[in-house]
Parts: sequence; structure tokens; C-alpha cells
Amino acid sequence: MTTVFVSGAVANKHRMGGSIWVRMSWAEALRDCGLDVVFVEQIDERSCVDAGGAPAPFADSANAAAFAAAMTRFGLTGSLVCPAADGADARVRGLALDDLFARADGAALLVNLGGHLRWEPLLRRLKARAFVDLDPGFTQIWHAQERDIGLAAHDLHFTVGMNVGTPRCPLPSGGLRWRAIRQPVCLDRWPVQSGDALQRFTTVASWRGAYGPATWAGRSYGVKAHEFRRFLPVSGAVRDARFEVALDIHDGDRADVERLRDHGWALSDPAALSGTDGFRRFVQASGAEFSPAQNIYVDTCSGWFSDRTVRYLASGRPALVQDTGFAEHLPTGAGLLAFSTLDEAVRGARELLADYPAHCVAARRIAAEHFAGSRAIAPLLQSAGLAS
Repeated sequence: MTTVFVSGAVANKHRMGGSIWVRMSWAEALRDCGLDVVFVEQIDERSCVDAGGAPAPFADSANAAAFAAAMTRFGLTGSLVCPAADGADARVRGLALDDLFARADGAALLVNLGGHLRWEPLLRRLKARAFVDLDPGFTQIWHAQERDIGLAAHDLHFTVGMNVGTPRCPLPSGGLRWRAIRQPVCLDRWPVQSGDALQRFTTVASWRGAYGPATWAGRSYGVKAHEFRRFLPVSGAVRDARFEVALDIHDGDRADVERLRDHGWALSDPAALSGTDGFRRFVQASGAEFSPAQNIYVDTCSGWFSDRTVRYLASGRPALVQDTGFAEHLPTGAGLLAFSTLDEAVRGARELLADYPAHCVAARRIAAEHFAGSRAIAPLLQSAGLAS
């Protein structure tokens, strides 16, 4: 059986159930294509914390425990690597280091999600490497600014920004061939949910994200807050459903919290979504998704499409989301609706309310036809010579 390594942030994002689903979905999609998958992640001990968020030794950390739990739950062989300060040695959780090296020596490909794996003693053993860009815009701008984000160590470069590298998108390509790919979902993990009436639009969001604005060619590209503020009135204009967001927002943005509430938005605690089960329950208990996108995705027309939205669709939950250029590549109008203006957002919400059951059926169909594991990752397998 052909072995493929997958690397991404699970332990590093152990409080973020949605992020864990992303990484596990790539691993499962590859495994479902008949490949032997080894999941590997590296972590700096300075990032290790206990359940209360206090610094903790690697071996006793909540990060290591979350990694082990994810590997068990998803039935994966995996290793969490904590390199020594000099980079020459490492401690591991899961597959022993010698076994990990031996598996790497025989692996056909590394699928490096976000370029997470940077540890040279392991990286150099993997003969073929594919970088998968999950944050189009940030990745290309940082590379153009000559930040070392690990792109040069890879043979293939994929992005979930469907327009990156085309005339539609002004982002710098950096001399690389960016190949479009879609976020995979394991449909069996996200069964269709019943429901005849749309009562609640929801989403999960980080108000300012992890990176802050990015600047390129004299232009500054903003974060989700910049777009979300434009669409706050939708909740007041559409009275037949509740609008709710599980929002990660800093205390310094209290004015925005009040603004959200003044416009009728319900806010829930994203900490309740920290596990994979909590995140899935929130998505599947929703009626539909309503979400603006990060400004950098919108203004660059990157074609980014959210992994979170994919899971709404798979659950038979329609999505009304801000267009980033994805509407050129995916069917919209039934199950998936795109908006660019407030009027379009209000109209889309009313359309979903008017024929909700039909939109639910269409949502699942879009997930099955465009994001189901083997379909989504087909460009990766073909480019790497692993397609059957």
C-alpha cells in the first residue's frame, strides 16, 4: 500500500474543533482513496498548555492529549513531534521517532497543510512534497515579502483559492504554479439533518483572525470584522429567523459586540465548540449558515471557500455566504447562495426561508458533487501521480 504523510495543526489548535475537522478531513479523504496515511505534527514546547491554559510540559499538555484523542477517534497512525531546542532531536507522542523516520523514507508524498511541517530531519526524508495553502492572500503576500513560510521546500503548490494564479486575482504568484483544490469532507461524518423550517442562521467566526491586515502593492487588505460590519443590518431586515454567531472577539472590541447586539445578533461562546463533537453539533443544529468572509479573500477575488461552509452543506444545511469569486466555480442559487451587497444578503435569506426543504436537498447535493473526499482531492492525486 502506498504511504502518504499529512501534516497540519491539531495539537497546536486543540481548542478549535473546526480546525481539527479540516486536518482530519484531508487525512480521511486520502485514506478513503486507498492510501496508507501517517499524520504528523510538530509543536514547540513553548506552545504547550494544560487544560486551563497554563504552560505545561509537552508530555502532560492538553495539546498532546488532544492530538492522541484525534488520532484514536479518526483511526489514524500519527506522531506528534516536539523538536529539541537545537533541532537535532525530538520527543514524540504516538509513533516512535525511528518508526516515523522509516515510514517517511518509504512515503510517496507529503501533504503539508499550510506548510505546517518545517522540521528538517523529517522533511528531508520525504521525497515529494505538496504545499496546501489554506489562507490564500496571506500565503502569497508573505512569500512576495520574502518571509520564509516554507514554500521553496515543496514540489507542488495547491490553494483553496480557486482564482489564485489567474488574471481574476491580483495576488502575486511568486513564480509558482498555484493549482486550485477544494476542501474535502467525509460525508459519512456529516449526515443529513432533518428539519422543515429555517429558524436560525449561524456561523463561527474570529473577529480579527490570527494574522491581522496584510499589505501588498500599496493596498491594505483587512480582516473579517471589516466585512461583517457591512452586513450587520441583515438580522433586522429578516425578521422570520434568528441570526447567531459563535464569535471569538477580543475584549478591546466591546464596541463591536454592542453593535452586533444592537442589530439583533445573538452571540454564543466559541469555547463550547472546542471539541470536534461540539463544533459538529453547532453546525448541524443550525438551520443555515450566514457569513461574511475576510476582506482579503473578498477584495482579491481569491475564490476562497470555507471548510466550515462545506460542513454546513454536507449536513443538508444551506449556506448564504459572501462571494469571494467562488461563484464562478460552484453552482449557486439552490442550497448555496452568494451575496456581495446587503440587498443581496437580505434577498438570499428570504429565498432560503421561502423554500427551505428544497435548499436543504440542494446543499447536500453540492457537497456530494464538489467536496466529497475523492472528488475534492483528485487534482492532488493526479498531479502527484497517485491517481488510480
